[in-house]
Amino acid sequence: MLRLSKLTDYAVVVLAGLDRAERNRRVMAVPEIALASGLAEPTVAKVLKILGQAGLVEGLRGARGGYRLGRALHEIPLSDVIVAFDGPIALTACVDGASGGCEAEAMCPVRGRWDPVNRAIRDALAHVTIADLAGPARCHGTPAALVLNA
Repeated sequence: MLRLSKLTDYAVVVLAGLDRAERNRRVMAVPEIALASGLAEPTVAKVLKILGQAGLVEGLRGARGGYRLGRALHEIPLSDVIVAFDGPIALTACVDGASGGCEAEAMCPVRGRWDPVNRAIRDALAHVTIADLAGPARCHGTPAALVLNA
């Protein structure tokens, strides 16, 4: 099973919260983000540190400091968040020519054959933005036009 870390999931929640604050032209401090998201302050601080290192959020110092988005949610692909928290996106240990991750690599009949699969997954995740995830929920089978006009 392919599963993302909890921190990656929390990062999406934090980014969505920062987007709501940014629409009101304000920054948010860690305690405020924690309260709004239901996450513990140390977890929020850890998530923000990683998001900052990836250039996805900016920290502002001072009495009116806090955090804000580094760019708009529609410009942040889910793949960027996953890579920041979980590392390279791949299904297998032998990723795009990497070596030393498998004891059978010298004789492996499928070595290198996973590369197109890994690329397809990375490409698919790169086309989903955080805005897509943070937007209004739609019921399956409900045309988007109906949701937008509701």
